Amino acid sequence: MNREEIMTILPHRDNMLLLDDAENKDGTAVGHYTVRGDEFFLKGHFPGNPIVPGVILCEILAQSACVLMQDVMSEGKLPVYTGLNNVKFRSPVKPGDTVEAKCHIKRAKPPFYFAQGTVSVGERLCVAAEFSFAVTGA
Repeated sequence: MNREEIMTILPHRDNMLLLDDAENKDGTAVGHYTVRGDEFFLKGHFPGNPIVPGVILCEILAQSACVLMQDVMSEGKLPVYTGLNNVKFRSPVKPGDTVEAKCHIKRAKPPFYFAQGTVSVGERLCVAAEFSFAVTGA
């Protein structure tokens, strides 16, 4: 799924759409984003030593779940975070890195969904987290 296809599911646009591509591999969402270096969140985090903020990495992870929610995310629906648990930041992500986010839904009680995932650069684990979100009307 490319950015245009992702936008048919997610309401995120412009600089808050943080996926270049995503796919469903047997119930596991896999999303990619290449950090260009000119992103708004790098301007002050940190001057001379840009590092992708952890909250942005968590957002990339959540957005990657979009391919698992394709049937639920109809027009006018919004996915909103309801929780982040057991988040561990293991390694920094810098400009030029391509992150791979992998997640799966552990359980669902619509409109709530509970997921687990990781963000990596190559073989280097950067983030591990459990998260939950609700799919709500706009």
